[in-house]
Order: sequence, then C-alpha cells, then structure tokens
Amino acid sequence: MGEPLKNFYGPDIPRRIGGMIAEAWPEFDKKAFVAAAIKGYEPLELKQRAQHIAKALHAHLPAEFPSAVDVLLASLGPVLEETESFGMAPFLYFPHIIFVAEHGLDHFEDSMRAQHALTQRFSAEFSIRSFLEKHPARTLARLREWTTDPSPHVRRLVSEGTRPRLPWAARLRDFMRDPTPVLALLELLKDDPELYVRRSVANNLNDIGKDHPAILTKVAKEWLRDATPEREWVVRHALRSAVKRGDAGALDAMGYGKTAKVEIGNVAITPKRAAMGGSVTIAFDVTNTSKQQQHVLVDFRIHFVKSNGKASAKVFKLNELDLAPRATASLSKKVSLKEMTTRKHYPGRHVVDVVINGKVHPLGEFSLRRP
Repeated sequence: MGEPLKNFYGPDIPRRIGGMIAEAWPEFDKKAFVAAAIKGYEPLELKQRAQHIAKALHAHLPAEFPSAVDVLLASLGPVLEETESFGMAPFLYFPHIIFVAEHGLDHFEDSMRAQHALTQRFSAEFSIRSFLEKHPARTLARLREWTTDPSPHVRRLVSEGTRPRLPWAARLRDFMRDPTPVLALLELLKDDPELYVRRSVANNLNDIGKDHPAILTKVAKEWLRDATPEREWVVRHALRSAVKRGDAGALDAMGYGKTAKVEIGNVAITPKRAAMGGSVTIAFDVTNTSKQQQHVLVDFRIHFVKSNGKASAKVFKLNELDLAPRATASLSKKVSLKEMTTRKHYPGRHVVDVVINGKVHPLGEFSLRRP
C-alpha cells in the first residue's frame, strides 16, 4: 500500500502559508497562526488538516470577508502553467478553498473572484459546489461565462465543479435528479482544445449516466454524429462505466449492440490456487463463428470475495477486436492480487467470466488463499 496522503501534508504546509501571508500583509501574526494551525494537527487526515488550517486562517485574517480575500489573493504564488502531473504541490491552497466555501457564501462577487484565482493554482471544484447549492442561478450563469475563459483551469472548473458525484465532495443532488443545467455547460465544453478539460467533461457525463443511463446514451449518440477523433474519445470515456455495467444503450452507442457470434476456447486460469500478494493470469481464445467480420468488445470479470463472504464482480478492460470470418484471437491478462487502497482480498472461490458485447460467458474459477 502507498504512503498515506497526509504524510505529504505535514506541519511545513501551515508554516509556508503563514510565511506567504505575512509577506502580503505585515500585520499578520504568523507565529500565532502557525501555533493554532499545528495544535492537534498530527492525528488528522489530509482533508481534516486542510479544514484545521482554514479554521486558523479565519481566526487570524481580517474579520471582514472581502478584506480577508484581498489578503489571501495577494499572498498567492504563480498560476499553474501545466495541466497535468501536478503532484501534491497545489494542495498548498486546499485551506484557502475551504475558507471561501465556509465564509464567502454571503459575498458572491468576492468569492467568485477568489475561486477564479485559486482554481488556477489548485482547483475550486470543492468550494464552487457550496455556491451552486445556495446561489444556483447566479453560479450557473457565472460558470457559463467561464466556459470561454482563457485559462484551461477555469474552464475545467465549470465541468469538474458541477459533477454530480465528484469524489471527496458532497453530491449535488439537484443535478442528480435533473442534470439539464449541467448538460448545457458540457455542451459548450465538449470540443475544448485542452484534453485536460475534455477529460473532465467525460467524467461529468459518466457521473450523469449513473443516475440517467438513457440521457447518457442520448447525449453520446448526438455527440458522435460527425464527431472529431477528440470528441469521440470524450464519448467513449464517458461511456466507460455504463459499458462495464453492460448497459445496452451504451454498448449500442459504441457499436457493440449486436450479440457476437463467437466461441470461447483454450481457457487457462493460472495458478488455480493463487496466494494473496501474488497474481493470477487469465487467458483464452475468441473465435468468430460467423461468415462476416465482427467488431467485438471483450472484457472479463473476477467475482472477488468480500469480507462478508459474498462476491462482487470487478470488470477488467481487455480489448476491442475486428475479427475476420472464422478468425481466432488469443487474449490474456495478468491480475495483481496485492493489497490495494481500492481493493482488499479475502480467501475463497473466485469465479471468472468473459463479457463479449455485453453478453456473459463463464470462463472458470480460481481459489485464493493466504500466503
């Protein structure tokens, strides 16, 4: 397992923030701020640490929110020039985002000004949600303006901040019920010149599809008409969860709606008795039994045993094949059985299936044992 994220967010973070604010506002009591921010810091997780620092900011910045925002913005470092591979560095501004969300709801313009600046250094996707809930019309109008902002970080905020099921954040239940306002924004961003933004658009649409699969299919088919390769990628990425679920509409939109005429052979699941921490290899052949070329989507599932003894299927993407008549393709994948933050392993019988164009074909099983 990887090192806990909080270890990358140590006591040096409030000290750095304090130093930056002190340079921008000489009246700032850096020593008192750092003492307050560090008190009780050690046992907290990353988000809790950011909240703790935000609380200290509120206690030591000017009492009036507009003045506090002026100080914060004056203390900021340069904007992010890149759109990928930031690491943990931008998390320096996580407390600033929390401060705006908790204390700026009655100061709309100052808060929008702050979030426009902050999202170019970290991301205001968490704080903007508070404004979408309290000031939905005004915030949606501002986000619409930001779809044409010169900064890709600001444009990405429009799609990422409106994701109904954004990780680490409270769900936007109004948009889960009716995603129409969000779809209007995504329509304006679907052909954004930055992959960074388009990926966020796809993730947002993927979220929407979890509550409204029919809407996802409808939008996907509309966007695929005369689509550029870039937009086609957006649609395919947006459909990924629906395809894993075997949603018929999503499979049809991607051209896999027809049941494939195939046979599965030469199945090998090795080892048959796998050890936790090791791996298992799934291999098999897919043969086109028809006289026509077939376009097939091949995934497989392992039904992992859970702590309660029940099983839950995990889908692994495998391949897309253009199979000539009577042609055979040999496929295999090695799956790690090491402990992960997203998946824990338990001993027992693990069933394996292959899924071709949404139809399940049993492959076999393996048993998992403790080392």
